[in-house]
Amino acid sequence: MPQPRQLSPLEEKLNNFVDIYLTRVPFVQKMLFVHHLQIMTKAGLSIVASLKILAQEIENRKLRQVIGEVKSEVEKGKQLSEALAKYPKIFPPIYVNMVAAGETAGQMEQSLANIATQMKKSHELASKIRGAMIYPAVILVAMAGIAIEIVFFVLPKLMTMFEEFHADLPLATRVLMAIVNFGQNYGIHLIVGIIATVVLVIWLLKQPAIKKKVHAFNLHLPIFGGIIKKINLASFTLTLSSLLQSAIPIVDAVKTTAEVQSNVTYRDTLLLVSEQLKKGETISKILQNYPNVFPPMVTEMIMVGEETGQVEQMLKELSDYYTDEVDQTMKNFSTIIEPVIILTLGLATAGIAVAVIMPMYSLAQSF
Repeated sequence: MPQPRQLSPLEEKLNNFVDIYLTRVPFVQKMLFVHHLQIMTKAGLSIVASLKILAQEIENRKLRQVIGEVKSEVEKGKQLSEALAKYPKIFPPIYVNMVAAGETAGQMEQSLANIATQMKKSHELASKIRGAMIYPAVILVAMAGIAIEIVFFVLPKLMTMFEEFHADLPLATRVLMAIVNFGQNYGIHLIVGIIATVVLVIWLLKQPAIKKKVHAFNLHLPIFGGIIKKINLASFTLTLSSLLQSAIPIVDAVKTTAEVQSNVTYRDTLLLVSEQLKKGETISKILQNYPNVFPPMVTEMIMVGEETGQVEQMLKELSDYYTDEVDQTMKNFSTIIEPVIILTLGLATAGIAVAVIMPMYSLAQSF
């Protein structure tokens, strides 16, 4: 059996550069890291010993190196939260704050368990959303590919035949011929224009002022607005519940929760809420001032939690409710969009068929 080729020093450096600086750390790998760290600490291993083992076992080379560096920092006397905070792109502030709270309260194992649960639920929520969007995305890509093939390769041959007869063609056929001619003559310009437009739109959406207006508008869209609200409410209740369970002060918890919201309107509103909490008001009373963002059911259940001393439990129940709502909505969305796509595809096919068959029938009648 031939031995694998030995990499040169340059090739090894290039591989290391790509793995460490250009490769992202998948969310699943982070989940496994936290889960395994929690299991090891529960079994009685020290943080340093646990990190040493994980630095050898984690598959992702970039995460492996980061864990090794975190272990070195902890060995020098730093807290785990301080070491993790040096890598915000891998360990966001929400998880660092939960670890810090566990260190302060002497409940590191419980904090790691809360982080693992929060990460698992966040991953499940994101997976449900992505899963629901895969089907329509695949269909749309396939439709675009078929349309390009028809316009550039199939229809030009038929259109050439119609032009040779110099007959009066139906309106549908003339429109189709104009589309085919435009695609042949300006196809490259059209593709470049579409790419440039997409790049421009993406750039504009990243501008804070425009992004803020677009996100506010998105909340009022039919069907999609409700989905966006449910997704952000699920994220809000899940994150805040996890942070409060980790004994993080509510002002800091709300501020951290704001940073993980996908919609700018929710993020800005929660930042305002965190500032108003400093005045001593309850969160339920403050949230009542934003009924378009936080529906009455959310504020009333939080109010009940405040009166009974079970805010975390109420938030957890709200999180489960909205997660189930998102799951059901995504399933319904796929069910609704399927006939819409089929109807659109059928109409486009029928239009092309009519535009092609009508002149052929007319020409046959003339002979």
